[in-house]
Amino acid sequence: MLKTEFTEMFGIEHPITCGGMLGVGKAELIGAVANAGALGFLTALTQPTPEDLVREIERTREMTDRPFGVNLTILPTLKPVSHEAYRDAIISSGIKVVELAGADPAPHLPAFKAAGVKVIHKATSVRHALSAARKGVDVISIDGFECAGAPGEDDVPGLVLIPAAARALDIPVIASGGIGSGAGLAAALALGACGVNMGTRFVATNEAPVHENVKRQIVANDETDTVIVFREFSNSSRVAKNSISLEIAEIGRRPGATFKDVAHLAAGVRGRERVLGAGDMEDGMWWASQAQGVIHDVDSVENVVRTIVADAEEIMTRRLPALVV
Repeated sequence: MLKTEFTEMFGIEHPITCGGMLGVGKAELIGAVANAGALGFLTALTQPTPEDLVREIERTREMTDRPFGVNLTILPTLKPVSHEAYRDAIISSGIKVVELAGADPAPHLPAFKAAGVKVIHKATSVRHALSAARKGVDVISIDGFECAGAPGEDDVPGLVLIPAAARALDIPVIASGGIGSGAGLAAALALGACGVNMGTRFVATNEAPVHENVKRQIVANDETDTVIVFREFSNSSRVAKNSISLEIAEIGRRPGATFKDVAHLAAGVRGRERVLGAGDMEDGMWWASQAQGVIHDVDSVENVVRTIVADAEEIMTRRLPALVV
């Protein structure tokens, strides 16, 4: 067993989290992650309303009696939503750990702190992590350039970013981005993190509520099968490589291009309905990290977590010590 500051803080068995994923972070997956001894996060904005989120939290509690949390991503949306209303739904449901991402956590911290909710904040740079720590978050999830979703604009990979953040911060750090194996977990711990966050690896599981074609595509893909889009709009995002994402990237490079030029292709609803739901892998934009290069099967959440932890333990207790003369 791997015991770290992170496992002690949240009362979990393994130093692994399943971060919030829009359209994926639902009760079926997060309940399974909790039962496997890791910490999973329902995705608040996957639910159409705060009331729906409350029901999803209750549905998850019917599946597990172990800790789990909720992700609240604070970013502008095409259809405006009240982040405050979702925040209040999280608090009223008795959730005790939240993953915040996307923007300044400060406006939400007083309410969460008053309710005894611990806050994990996702950051893509040391400077942003330090800022969030000064404002009072409890844990930093540091996102390397390999990650799915928004890797920031600095392009610093985890091998450098993780130890830089761990050295600069005096609160716990978990490593995120491109992690999908026991070697990745062992490396993150060696670099100073006290846990890891995985997203793409958990999509390729039996319990993930996405079409089987998506899971098989992740296994078939390798580390080169992603593309950065929206860089020209100062909103870089890593997504799976397909005809739609390549078209978005090409349009974005045209002189004078704006987000409106790609909005119809990049719409989240289109990706969730046509790719994640219907399994048409070329008819929408969908998120995946470079961890695709280390994902070689679709398995149960329990087996994924158990295998990753066992492999990390073997590396740290047998293979690496054998190299020391």
